[in-house]
Amino acid sequence: MHYYKKLLSVFALMWLCSGLVQAADNAKIELPALVLQDIAFEASVALDNAEGDYQLLVDGQRYPLNFEDGKASVTEISVGHHPVQAQLLSAEGAVLAEAETISVPAILSLAPAFVAIVLALALKQVIPALFAGIWVGAALTYGVSFSGIWKGLLDTVSKFTVNSINDWGHVAIIIFSLMIGGLVGIISKNGGTAGIVNLILNLIKTRRGGQVGTAMLGSAIFFDDYANTLIVGNTMRPITDKLKISREKLAYIVDSTAAPVATVSVISTWVGVETGLIDAAVSKIDAIDQAAYSIFLDSLAYSYYPILAWLFVMFVAFSGRDFGPMYRAELAAQQRADQADSGDKSLAQIEDEVAHSGKAEARAYRAILPILVLLGGTIAGIYYTGLESAPAGSGFADVFSAGDSFLAMLWASLASVMVAGFLSLGSKGLTLEETIDAWFDGVRTLTPGVIVLVLAWSMSNVNDALHTSDYLTSLLGSTVAPAMLPTVIFLVAAVTAFATGTSWGVMGILMPLVIPLCWNILEANGMAGTTQGMAIFYAAVSSVMAGAVWGDHCSPISDTTVLASIASDCNHMDHVRTQMPYALFVGTVSILLGLVPAGFGVPWYVGLGISIAVLWFGLRLLSSRAARQPLAATAS
Repeated sequence: MHYYKKLLSVFALMWLCSGLVQAADNAKIELPALVLQDIAFEASVALDNAEGDYQLLVDGQRYPLNFEDGKASVTEISVGHHPVQAQLLSAEGAVLAEAETISVPAILSLAPAFVAIVLALALKQVIPALFAGIWVGAALTYGVSFSGIWKGLLDTVSKFTVNSINDWGHVAIIIFSLMIGGLVGIISKNGGTAGIVNLILNLIKTRRGGQVGTAMLGSAIFFDDYANTLIVGNTMRPITDKLKISREKLAYIVDSTAAPVATVSVISTWVGVETGLIDAAVSKIDAIDQAAYSIFLDSLAYSYYPILAWLFVMFVAFSGRDFGPMYRAELAAQQRADQADSGDKSLAQIEDEVAHSGKAEARAYRAILPILVLLGGTIAGIYYTGLESAPAGSGFADVFSAGDSFLAMLWASLASVMVAGFLSLGSKGLTLEETIDAWFDGVRTLTPGVIVLVLAWSMSNVNDALHTSDYLTSLLGSTVAPAMLPTVIFLVAAVTAFATGTSWGVMGILMPLVIPLCWNILEANGMAGTTQGMAIFYAAVSSVMAGAVWGDHCSPISDTTVLASIASDCNHMDHVRTQMPYALFVGTVSILLGLVPAGFGVPWYVGLGISIAVLWFGLRLLSSRAARQPLAATAS
């Protein structure tokens, strides 16, 4: 009998040991692939048995497990060296599971963005700068090592770039952007754009009319800033020359109605890029369930600089008043007998040349109808898709917010291109081959933008892998008040755009950082989801592009600033010198009377109204009216 008792004891011990082994086999520690040194992170633990006094030992520090909804986790883990080792301990101290990860100094999480900005400054090229930034970030995911340099280079393409477009929404944005580019190409060749130009030219009678007409044309071509700049500058130059409007004034009006208008337009070549970057950032924030396009629309109310820059152009055009270098340029233009390219052409001859500059006959409806289809189709598509997902009885705003903007934009862009193509065929239009070629020409113009977009998505993935937003939150969360976030972001974007000369590059670099940073700071201050908190969030989103546009307007290396000078045949530095005082005036008002009050809870329309009044009275106070020269005295 004694023998059997011993045998049973042995079997019981073996059974107990097998249970411990089984528990150890089933237990699993899940650590982030990479953690930042001295920045808190979270680990999750998978356990079959959720009962017991378990602890997680990480680099000598014990952390109790938190059980919630059947899941175990440990928060606020902090380490200070590489590599990081973790062990799951039972109440008796037995090791049930082990895991290891790598850590890097927290400041290195800023390296990708830093490298991208510095190289963009040095090379004046954003594409190789973004690629280099992604490479640096990909290498850091392997820790600080020589082998990571080679592995990171391979991951730049095979992991981060591929993953950035391995998403239905991202692909939809790329197709939408290319379709819009193709649409612009068709209506530029089929006479539609020329027809819109002619409608505006019919309104021009005086110098004031010339400036207002130029501004209105710049506003009408809202769907693309490059198309706006090149079309308006080249089209209006002979008219403004005849009216003795300075080339500097023409370049200013062209430049300040290009990017500002495209930035705040509900449909433009910018919208797909902006919406895509917003979607990529908010999709990683579980607390935000608002559609990216809806966030974009809500942020427009806080786009103070683009809105005020456009309004200031109108104030200058209608009043005929100027100050600073622009006033002197206007006086010099009126004192000259003729502009270089004017010759002896009458206004009627100039209008005729514009109308018949291409093969296709100018017909405004060939552009207006496709644009209306694009606008109306997008709105209708968002509402239609929203009806399927919004709860029964929802109001228009709720249905619209629940709609699938990507799908709607795809449908609308396809429909608009087809309408433009059909309208191009026929008498005095384009052949089928010419229409297709025009579409391809338009698509090619968007290729650099699409490349920037893909690289920006890749940069976002790299920043996410390096937990850059967590570091920025810890760095700025205690030093930058939530109310000042929009202003700080606006200034950072402006400085970056001034230095790099590209709004799109700034958007690609900063947007993936700004959105999670802003949301984390709002959460840390208990403001996430509140009325004031959402106002700050929307203002922060809009400040990325608004600040970038401001920096572009002041930068001598900005692509749109250079294009405005070329299209207006204006000395480039003369354009920068005359435009900068206007841009600085509007930018300062935007910050002091728009963004700062909005951060402290002042409704956006109050700040906008006060800003408009200050701009108007400021112009009256600072400016003088150059001597007016009627058209009749110059036309022959």
